[in-house]
Amino acid sequence: GAAARTPPTPPGTELSELPDESEQLRAFVSRLRQAADEAGGGPAGPPLSDGFLLKFLRARDFDVELSLKLLLNYLRWRRDSPEISSCLSPSSVLGLLHMSYHAVLPQRDHAGSRVLIYRIGQWNTKDWSPYQVFRVSLMTSEIISMETETQRRGLKAIFDLQGWSLGHALQINPSLAKKISCVLSDSFPLKVRGIHLVNEPRFFRPVFAMIRPFLPEKIKQRIHMHGADFHSDLRHFFHPHVLPPEYGGHGPGIDEACQDWTNQLLHFEHILSQISVQLQVFIRVRSD
Repeated sequence: GAAARTPPTPPGTELSELPDESEQLRAFVSRLRQAADEAGGGPAGPPLSDGFLLKFLRARDFDVELSLKLLLNYLRWRRDSPEISSCLSPSSVLGLLHMSYHAVLPQRDHAGSRVLIYRIGQWNTKDWSPYQVFRVSLMTSEIISMETETQRRGLKAIFDLQGWSLGHALQINPSLAKKISCVLSDSFPLKVRGIHLVNEPRFFRPVFAMIRPFLPEKIKQRIHMHGADFHSDLRHFFHPHVLPPEYGGHGPGIDEACQDWTNQLLHFEHILSQISVQLQVFIRVRSD
């Protein structure tokens, strides 16, 4: 009778809620691993761990074909951007981090998303190349993409462009713009749920115009420009307990949040270097 039928596979969003070690997820992990081996012409190099493959499955709601595409894009991006991705050492950019350039806020937002803040004006272009600055994003992305809750609920980023200058604009060429947009669209296993720009000056527009064409429609619709009068605006998107006082909230101050996240990054130094080494071996074996 009807009771003996195999239950239908739940949709991706429901699968995503299952714990990492769930039996139901194992079949998807095996299928993705097999597809990755076939795409590379047979098993090569160290096997990709279950946890690593799950990041890509959750990012694409357990559609194995789309997850494979994302995984291959990620490996290709890492291979083609050694100037950014080969050294993921937080201590190599400690001076920049100590300028309160970046934080992942301690509280998630109402939807469970991680909230990231980048304060572009804290980046001194004489001291730090755009590649080093981008590396900070990659380190943070690698760390938060290991969190099951972040795999499910994604992230939202606030870019504070107070202090954005011509010097910053000149650092961003079309090739770098394309690499940035790849990470935002289809080369990293994280769901980008919202991008909020605050304090953006007029001459930020040409740089944004360079990045925009590479972005998928879905991401374009999630970009919000709030200008200088952003405090009340941001409250429509984030509960005040999430945001620092400098952004209209009553969470920890931005300097404290940046210091806390810098400490977190340093705590993960060893894991980040392991990720780099493993991926370099895997990519080298694949390309031989």
